[in-house]
Amino acid sequence: MSLSIDIREEFGVRTLHFGSEWIQGAMRIARPWNLELDYTKEMMTSLLFREETRFPRKVLLIGLGAASLTKFLYRNQPLAKLTVVEIEPAVVAAARQFFKLPEDPKRLKIVIGDGAEFVANSDQTYDLILVDGFDANARAGALDTLPFYQVVRAHLSEEGIMAVNLLGHSRGYKSSVERIHSAFDGRVLAFPSCDSGNAIAFAVAGEPVCISIDDLKEQAVILKKETGLNLLATLTRLEQAQTCKGGMLEI
Repeated sequence: MSLSIDIREEFGVRTLHFGSEWIQGAMRIARPWNLELDYTKEMMTSLLFREETRFPRKVLLIGLGAASLTKFLYRNQPLAKLTVVEIEPAVVAAARQFFKLPEDPKRLKIVIGDGAEFVANSDQTYDLILVDGFDANARAGALDTLPFYQVVRAHLSEEGIMAVNLLGHSRGYKSSVERIHSAFDGRVLAFPSCDSGNAIAFAVAGEPVCISIDDLKEQAVILKKETGLNLLATLTRLEQAQTCKGGMLEI
């Protein structure tokens, strides 16, 4: 059965749907390089955690959607080589036609295939792995399993970071976080869920991440100046949720 792609526009925002009301990606037409959806912004908090991965050189994105994360990194991380794995050719075609996905084979490699299989068969390591893959029924399938998270960990560089978009609409995301917890030996932190029901979990390899909220905010100010992305509200929400004991983010 082929995937039903639906493109809509409202109030200057173009959205991608897989034959349902569920938004699979969005782009503000006047600012195509900016991140529109809150959860995509939160996934970029990973750029603040470590000095070594402030400018990741090798990035793997699983799930293309409207290419928001891909375009943001392409524009703002000029030294990064990006690999995007998307299982549906129609999504890639839609991203090119409607969401300004750039064509630059030297810096941006698009792979049509299964994300879990790609990682399992890869001989590469990555500084940043972003997981955001769902079907029309908002199911992540193999991308939310213990074996997958174990394979992702094995393909992170020494200071590598994984950020994964989890959904908490139906069953909640606690079981997903537990799977990541097992795969990464407890090195995981889930942010409080957004209003949309998305929750972003981060997991790391190598040395522990230990940074104060104040230092994160300083880094966020620099990131905002460089890219226009404002993560200060995210960090305030994290602080208010008391996720970081003693004002320290530790993973």
